[in-house]
Amino acid sequence: MGVSFDKVDGSIWLKFDIAPTANPVSATDRAAKLENLGFGRVFTEHMAIVHYNQAQGWHGAKVESRANFPLDPATAVLHYAQEIFEGLKAYKRDDGGINLFRPDANARRFKNSADRMAMAPIPEAVFIEAVEQVVRIDRDWIPGGEGSLYLRPFMIASEIFLGVKPSAEYIFAVIASPVGSYFKRGPAPVSIWVSENYTRAAVGGTGAVKCGGNYAASLRAQAEAIDHGCDQVVFLDALERRYIEELGGMNVFFVFDDGSLSTPPLGTILPGITRDSIIALAREAGTEVREEPYTLAQWRTDAASGKLKEAFACGTAAVISPIGKVCSAHGDFVINGGEAGPVAMGLRKQLVDIQYGRAPDTHGWIRNVG
Repeated sequence: MGVSFDKVDGSIWLKFDIAPTANPVSATDRAAKLENLGFGRVFTEHMAIVHYNQAQGWHGAKVESRANFPLDPATAVLHYAQEIFEGLKAYKRDDGGINLFRPDANARRFKNSADRMAMAPIPEAVFIEAVEQVVRIDRDWIPGGEGSLYLRPFMIASEIFLGVKPSAEYIFAVIASPVGSYFKRGPAPVSIWVSENYTRAAVGGTGAVKCGGNYAASLRAQAEAIDHGCDQVVFLDALERRYIEELGGMNVFFVFDDGSLSTPPLGTILPGITRDSIIALAREAGTEVREEPYTLAQWRTDAASGKLKEAFACGTAAVISPIGKVCSAHGDFVINGGEAGPVAMGLRKQLVDIQYGRAPDTHGWIRNVG
Protein backbone atom coordinates (compact mmCIF):
# COMPACT_ATOMS: atom_id res chain seq x y z
CA MET A 1 0.00 0.00 0.00
CA GLY A 2 1.42 3.40 -0.95
CA VAL A 3 0.96 6.82 0.59
CA SER A 4 -2.69 7.98 0.52
CA PHE A 5 -4.46 11.23 1.23
CA ASP A 6 -7.17 11.62 3.83
CA LYS A 7 -10.39 12.73 2.14
CA VAL A 8 -11.33 15.00 5.05
CA ASP A 9 -8.32 17.26 5.52
CA GLY A 10 -5.90 16.22 2.77
CA SER A 11 -3.26 15.00 5.21
CA ILE A 12 -0.94 12.17 4.22
CA TRP A 13 -1.27 8.79 5.94
CA LEU A 14 0.02 5.28 5.53
CA LYS A 15 -1.46 2.17 7.12
CA PHE A 16 1.05 0.07 9.06
CA ASP A 17 0.64 -3.69 9.12
CA ILE A 18 1.37 -4.86 12.67
CA ALA A 19 3.11 -8.22 13.14
CA PRO A 20 4.11 -8.73 16.79
CA THR A 21 7.14 -10.91 17.44
CA ALA A 22 6.43 -14.62 17.71
CA ASN A 23 9.02 -14.99 20.48
CA PRO A 24 8.48 -12.16 23.00
CA VAL A 25 11.01 -11.58 25.75
CA SER A 26 9.67 -12.67 29.14
CA ALA A 27 8.91 -10.06 31.78
CA THR A 28 11.74 -11.46 33.92
CA ASP A 29 14.31 -11.25 31.14
CA ARG A 30 13.12 -7.78 30.17
CA ALA A 31 13.45 -6.56 33.76
CA ALA A 32 17.02 -7.90 33.85
CA LYS A 33 17.87 -6.08 30.62
CA LEU A 34 16.46 -2.82 32.04
CA GLU A 35 18.96 -2.82 34.91
CA ASN A 36 22.11 -0.71 34.51
CA LEU A 37 21.12 0.43 31.04
CA GLY A 38 23.72 2.98 30.07
CA PHE A 39 23.01 4.35 26.61
CA GLY A 40 22.18 2.61 23.33
CA ARG A 41 23.23 -0.97 24.10
CA VAL A 42 19.86 -2.59 24.83
CA PHE A 43 17.17 -2.75 22.13
CA THR A 44 13.45 -3.46 22.10
CA GLU A 45 11.78 -6.28 20.19
CA HIS A 46 10.20 -4.45 17.27
CA MET A 47 10.92 -1.96 14.52
CA ALA A 48 8.90 0.00 12.00
CA ILE A 49 9.93 -0.12 8.36
CA VAL A 50 8.73 1.60 5.18
CA HIS A 51 10.12 1.24 1.65
CA TYR A 52 10.40 3.72 -1.19
CA ASN A 53 10.92 3.44 -4.91
CA GLN A 54 10.12 5.88 -7.68
CA ALA A 55 7.31 3.75 -9.12
CA GLN A 56 5.38 3.13 -5.89
CA GLY A 57 6.48 5.96 -3.64
CA TRP A 58 6.41 5.11 0.07
CA HIS A 59 4.84 1.71 0.60
CA GLY A 60 4.94 -1.56 2.54
CA ALA A 61 4.68 0.02 5.99
CA LYS A 62 5.13 -2.60 8.72
CA VAL A 63 5.83 -3.01 12.40
CA GLU A 64 7.61 -6.30 12.88
CA SER A 65 10.28 -8.12 14.87
CA ARG A 66 13.58 -6.28 14.98
CA ALA A 67 15.84 -8.06 12.49
CA ASN A 68 18.86 -7.60 10.24
CA PHE A 69 18.52 -5.95 6.85
CA PRO A 70 19.57 -8.07 3.86
CA LEU A 71 21.89 -5.74 1.91
CA ASP A 72 23.61 -6.42 -1.37
CA PRO A 73 27.32 -5.48 -1.30
CA ALA A 74 26.59 -2.81 -3.92
CA THR A 75 23.83 -1.13 -1.88
CA ALA A 76 24.28 2.64 -2.32
CA VAL A 77 24.51 3.56 1.38
CA LEU A 78 27.58 1.35 1.80
CA HIS A 79 29.51 3.32 -0.81
CA TYR A 80 28.23 6.90 -0.79
CA ALA A 81 26.90 7.35 2.77
CA GLN A 82 23.49 8.60 1.66
CA GLU A 83 21.94 8.25 5.10
CA ILE A 84 20.14 10.39 7.68
CA PHE A 85 18.76 9.81 11.16
CA GLU A 86 16.96 11.38 14.10
CA GLY A 87 16.87 10.94 17.86
CA LEU A 88 13.93 11.51 20.19
CA LYS A 89 12.56 10.00 23.39
CA ALA A 90 9.40 8.57 24.91
CA TYR A 91 8.89 9.21 28.63
CA LYS A 92 6.75 7.31 31.13
CA ARG A 93 4.51 9.62 33.18
CA ASP A 94 3.70 9.02 36.83
CA ASP A 95 0.16 7.97 35.83
CA GLY A 96 1.55 5.29 33.50
CA GLY A 97 0.91 7.21 30.30
CA ILE A 98 3.58 7.93 27.71
CA ASN A 99 4.80 11.25 26.34
CA LEU A 100 6.72 12.03 23.17
CA PHE A 101 8.59 15.32 23.16
CA ARG A 102 8.29 17.44 20.01
CA PRO A 103 8.17 14.60 17.43
CA ASP A 104 6.85 17.11 14.88
CA ALA A 105 10.13 19.04 15.16
CA ASN A 106 12.10 15.84 14.55
CA ALA A 107 9.91 15.06 11.54
CA ARG A 108 10.56 18.52 10.04
CA ARG A 109 14.30 18.28 10.62
CA PHE A 110 14.33 14.79 9.08
CA LYS A 111 12.62 16.19 5.99
CA ASN A 112 15.19 19.01 5.79
CA SER A 113 18.01 16.48 6.13
CA ALA A 114 16.53 14.39 3.32
CA ASP A 115 16.37 17.44 1.08
CA ARG A 116 20.04 18.32 1.68
CA MET A 117 21.14 14.72 1.08
CA ALA A 118 19.07 14.42 -2.14
CA MET A 119 16.88 11.70 -0.60
CA ALA A 120 13.14 11.09 -0.97
CA PRO A 121 11.38 13.01 1.84
CA ILE A 122 9.09 10.86 3.96
CA PRO A 123 5.83 12.62 4.88
CA GLU A 124 5.98 14.06 8.38
CA ALA A 125 2.74 12.29 9.36
CA VAL A 126 4.21 8.93 8.34
CA PHE A 127 7.40 9.65 10.33
CA ILE A 128 5.36 10.41 13.46
CA GLU A 129 3.04 7.42 12.98
CA ALA A 130 6.02 5.06 12.64
CA VAL A 131 7.51 6.41 15.87
CA GLU A 132 4.21 6.10 17.73
CA GLN A 133 3.63 2.55 16.51
CA VAL A 134 7.01 1.44 17.90
CA VAL A 135 6.33 3.16 21.21
CA ARG A 136 2.92 1.49 21.52
CA ILE A 137 4.07 -2.04 20.75
CA ASP A 138 7.19 -1.79 22.94
CA ARG A 139 5.78 0.35 25.76
CA ASP A 140 6.77 -2.27 28.36
CA TRP A 141 10.41 -1.49 27.55
CA ILE A 142 10.16 2.11 28.74
CA PRO A 143 12.11 2.39 32.01
CA GLY A 144 10.69 4.09 35.05
CA GLY A 145 12.32 6.86 37.05
CA GLU A 146 14.62 9.08 34.99
CA GLY A 147 15.00 6.48 32.23
CA SER A 148 13.37 6.82 28.82
CA LEU A 149 12.93 5.06 25.49
CA TYR A 150 15.34 6.48 22.92
CA LEU A 151 13.90 6.28 19.40
CA ARG A 152 16.11 6.20 16.34
CA PRO A 153 14.31 6.88 13.04
CA PHE A 154 16.71 6.58 10.09
CA MET A 155 16.76 6.32 6.32
CA ILE A 156 19.28 4.67 4.03
CA ALA A 157 19.80 4.61 0.27
CA SER A 158 18.97 1.03 -0.74
CA GLU A 159 19.33 1.00 -4.53
CA ILE A 160 21.92 -1.49 -5.80
CA PHE A 161 24.35 0.40 -8.01
CA LEU A 162 27.85 1.88 -8.11
CA GLY A 163 27.20 5.05 -10.06
CA VAL A 164 27.52 8.37 -8.25
CA LYS A 165 23.96 9.71 -8.17
CA PRO A 166 21.08 9.97 -5.70
CA SER A 167 19.51 6.62 -5.00
CA ALA A 168 16.13 5.78 -6.49
CA GLU A 169 15.23 3.50 -3.56
CA TYR A 170 15.22 3.98 0.22
CA ILE A 171 14.46 2.19 3.46
CA PHE A 172 13.03 4.18 6.38
CA ALA A 173 13.00 2.47 9.76
CA VAL A 174 12.54 3.17 13.47
CA ILE A 175 14.27 1.19 16.21
CA ALA A 176 14.17 1.80 19.95
CA SER A 177 16.52 1.49 22.90
CA PRO A 178 15.67 1.87 26.61
CA VAL A 179 18.29 4.22 28.07
CA GLY A 180 19.59 5.73 31.26
CA SER A 181 22.07 8.61 31.46
CA TYR A 182 24.17 9.44 28.41
CA PHE A 183 27.20 10.18 30.58
CA LYS A 184 28.19 7.64 33.23
CA ARG A 185 28.07 10.28 35.98
CA GLY A 186 24.63 11.55 34.93
CA PRO A 187 24.27 15.37 34.83
CA ALA A 188 27.56 15.94 36.68
CA PRO A 189 29.93 18.46 35.04
CA VAL A 190 31.82 17.14 32.01
CA SER A 191 35.24 18.02 30.66
CA ILE A 192 35.76 18.87 27.01
CA TRP A 193 38.73 18.93 24.66
CA VAL A 194 39.12 21.72 22.11
CA SER A 195 39.83 20.21 18.70
CA GLU A 196 42.35 22.36 16.86
CA ASN A 197 43.40 19.76 14.27
CA TYR A 198 39.97 18.69 13.05
CA THR A 199 36.82 20.59 12.06
CA ARG A 200 33.26 19.36 11.93
CA ALA A 201 31.61 21.42 9.17
CA ALA A 202 32.04 24.36 6.81
CA VAL A 203 29.68 26.79 5.10
CA GLY A 204 27.85 24.96 2.33
CA GLY A 205 28.51 21.56 3.90
CA THR A 206 26.27 19.26 5.89
CA GLY A 207 26.83 20.67 9.38
CA ALA A 208 23.13 21.46 9.84
CA VAL A 209 22.09 17.98 8.70
CA LYS A 210 21.75 14.94 10.93
CA CYS A 211 23.66 12.52 8.72
CA GLY A 212 26.08 9.80 9.70
CA GLY A 213 28.99 11.37 7.84
CA ASN A 214 29.06 14.34 10.23
CA TYR A 215 29.44 12.01 13.19
CA ALA A 216 31.98 9.80 11.44
CA ALA A 217 34.09 12.90 10.82
CA SER A 218 33.93 13.75 14.54
CA LEU A 219 35.11 10.38 15.85
CA ARG A 220 38.86 10.95 15.47
CA ALA A 221 38.55 14.19 17.39
CA GLN A 222 36.41 12.48 20.03
CA ALA A 223 39.08 9.80 20.40
CA GLU A 224 41.64 12.58 20.87
CA ALA A 225 39.46 14.04 23.62
CA ILE A 226 39.32 10.69 25.41
CA ASP A 227 43.09 10.33 25.07
CA HIS A 228 43.38 13.61 26.98
CA GLY A 229 41.05 12.44 29.72
CA CYS A 230 38.01 14.43 28.53
CA ASP A 231 34.39 13.39 28.10
CA GLN A 232 33.64 15.24 24.88
CA VAL A 233 35.19 17.29 22.09
CA VAL A 234 34.24 20.83 21.05
CA PHE A 235 34.86 22.04 17.50
CA LEU A 236 35.96 25.43 16.22
CA ASP A 237 34.80 26.97 12.95
CA ALA A 238 36.48 25.63 9.81
CA LEU A 239 37.44 29.03 8.36
CA GLU A 240 39.23 30.93 11.13
CA ARG A 241 39.57 28.24 13.80
CA ARG A 242 38.46 30.76 16.42
CA TYR A 243 34.74 30.45 16.99
CA ILE A 244 33.01 27.82 19.11
CA GLU A 245 30.58 25.76 17.08
CA GLU A 246 29.33 22.66 18.90
CA LEU A 247 30.39 19.51 20.68
CA GLY A 248 30.73 16.12 18.97
CA GLY A 249 27.03 15.43 19.47
CA MET A 250 25.57 18.41 21.33
CA ASN A 251 24.97 22.14 21.15
CA VAL A 252 26.53 24.50 23.69
CA PHE A 253 25.35 27.49 25.77
CA PHE A 254 27.17 30.15 27.80
CA VAL A 255 25.78 31.90 30.90
CA PHE A 256 27.06 35.37 31.85
CA ASP A 257 27.17 37.43 35.02
CA ASP A 258 24.32 39.69 33.84
CA GLY A 259 22.05 36.64 33.64
CA SER A 260 22.06 36.49 29.85
CA LEU A 261 22.73 33.40 27.72
CA SER A 262 24.43 33.02 24.37
CA THR A 263 24.75 30.13 21.95
CA PRO A 264 26.49 29.82 18.56
CA PRO A 265 24.30 30.81 15.60
CA LEU A 266 22.80 28.29 13.21
CA GLY A 267 24.26 27.68 9.80
CA THR A 268 27.05 25.15 10.14
CA ILE A 269 25.75 23.53 13.33
CA LEU A 270 22.83 21.22 13.99
CA PRO A 271 19.55 23.03 14.78
CA GLY A 272 19.06 21.11 18.00
CA ILE A 273 15.52 20.60 19.28
CA THR A 274 16.76 20.73 22.88
CA ARG A 275 18.66 23.91 21.94
CA ASP A 276 15.47 25.46 20.55
CA SER A 277 13.49 24.41 23.62
CA ILE A 278 16.03 25.98 25.99
CA ILE A 279 15.94 29.25 24.07
CA ALA A 280 12.13 29.28 24.30
CA LEU A 281 12.06 28.50 28.04
CA ALA A 282 14.75 31.07 28.86
CA ARG A 283 13.14 33.86 26.83
CA GLU A 284 9.75 33.06 28.31
CA ALA A 285 11.28 33.66 31.75
CA GLY A 286 12.58 37.07 30.60
CA THR A 287 16.18 35.99 30.06
CA GLU A 288 18.10 37.55 27.20
CA VAL A 289 19.35 34.84 24.81
CA ARG A 290 21.75 35.79 22.03
CA GLU A 291 22.58 33.59 19.05
CA GLU A 292 25.99 34.96 18.19
CA PRO A 293 29.61 33.95 17.50
CA TYR A 294 31.83 33.40 20.56
CA THR A 295 35.54 32.74 20.34
CA LEU A 296 37.66 30.32 22.31
CA ALA A 297 39.78 33.27 23.45
CA GLN A 298 36.67 35.05 24.79
CA TRP A 299 35.60 31.88 26.56
CA ARG A 300 38.98 31.56 28.31
CA THR A 301 39.11 35.27 29.24
CA ASP A 302 35.51 35.43 30.47
CA ALA A 303 35.95 32.29 32.58
CA ALA A 304 39.05 33.79 34.22
CA SER A 305 37.44 37.17 34.91
CA GLY A 306 34.20 35.75 36.26
CA LYS A 307 32.12 37.31 33.49
CA LEU A 308 31.23 33.77 32.36
CA LYS A 309 29.38 31.99 35.13
CA GLU A 310 28.42 28.71 33.46
CA ALA A 311 28.62 26.73 30.25
CA PHE A 312 26.58 23.69 29.37
CA ALA A 313 26.01 21.23 26.55
CA CYS A 314 22.57 20.10 25.45
CA GLY A 315 20.95 17.48 23.26
CA THR A 316 18.26 14.82 23.22
CA ALA A 317 20.49 12.10 24.64
CA ALA A 318 22.13 14.04 27.49
CA VAL A 319 19.41 16.73 27.95
CA ILE A 320 21.68 19.29 29.68
CA SER A 321 25.20 18.59 30.92
CA PRO A 322 27.20 21.32 32.70
CA ILE A 323 30.73 21.90 31.40
CA GLY A 324 33.22 22.04 34.27
CA LYS A 325 36.58 22.07 32.51
CA VAL A 326 37.90 22.99 29.07
CA CYS A 327 41.18 21.46 27.95
CA SER A 328 43.38 22.30 24.98
CA ALA A 329 46.94 22.09 23.74
CA HIS A 330 47.37 25.69 24.96
CA GLY A 331 46.25 25.10 28.52
CA ASP A 332 43.15 24.25 30.50
CA PHE A 333 40.61 26.39 32.32
CA VAL A 334 37.79 25.72 34.75
CA ILE A 335 34.26 27.11 34.72
CA ASN A 336 32.35 27.84 37.94
CA GLY A 337 34.98 26.03 39.97
CA GLY A 338 34.22 22.87 38.00
CA GLU A 339 30.77 22.66 39.58
CA ALA A 340 27.29 22.49 38.07
CA GLY A 341 25.63 25.91 38.01
CA PRO A 342 22.08 26.89 38.97
CA VAL A 343 21.06 28.08 35.49
CA ALA A 344 21.99 24.84 33.74
CA MET A 345 20.44 22.65 36.41
CA GLY A 346 17.35 24.84 36.67
CA LEU A 347 16.74 24.67 32.93
CA ARG A 348 17.39 20.94 32.99
CA LYS A 349 14.78 20.38 35.69
CA GLN A 350 12.28 22.60 33.92
CA LEU A 351 12.72 20.73 30.64
CA VAL A 352 12.70 17.25 32.18
CA ASP A 353 9.58 18.02 34.22
CA ILE A 354 7.74 18.97 31.00
CA GLN A 355 8.97 15.83 29.24
CA TYR A 356 7.78 13.53 32.04
CA GLY A 357 4.49 15.37 32.50
CA ARG A 358 5.35 16.73 35.92
CA ALA A 359 4.94 20.35 34.76
CA PRO A 360 2.38 21.96 32.45
CA ASP A 361 3.16 21.95 28.73
CA THR A 362 2.34 25.50 27.65
CA HIS A 363 4.07 25.20 24.27
CA GLY A 364 2.27 22.22 22.75
CA TRP A 365 5.48 20.18 22.82
CA ILE A 366 4.06 16.97 24.31
CA ARG A 367 2.34 14.30 22.25
CA ASN A 368 0.42 11.86 24.42
CA VAL A 369 0.82 8.33 23.07
CA GLY A 370 -1.42 6.77 25.72
